[in-house]
Amino acid sequence: MTRDRILIPGLRELGVHGVLPEEHERPQPFEVDIELIVDTSVAGASDNLVDTVDYSAVCDAVSRVVSSESYELLERLAARIAEVCRSDPRVEGVVVEVRKLHPPVRSQVGYVAVRIER
Repeated sequence: MTRDRILIPGLRELGVHGVLPEEHERPQPFEVDIELIVDTSVAGASDNLVDTVDYSAVCDAVSRVVSSESYELLERLAARIAEVCRSDPRVEGVVVEVRKLHPPVRSQVGYVAVRIER
């Protein structure tokens, strides 16, 4: 099993996700951490981008999901991001954490989050 990881922490994007009507009125900030499980041994030897997962392309794809798709639950948003990340067959697994930075809760919290592994 591969132990190599490509990490993309703190990707921020505005999106319209949530259950409450007020969450659909305007985009709100989300933050995503992505951990791609990838065998980097070929790229480590070749020093060639074609031999690895292009993290720039992953960032673009995840940003598009957050900003242009709409889901009620963070669980679905996280699952959709994982689907996009796993579309490259070199990605053996992925850990996704999605944080809603301004959740509609009475308590003062830093954020609410969902973390999934696929």
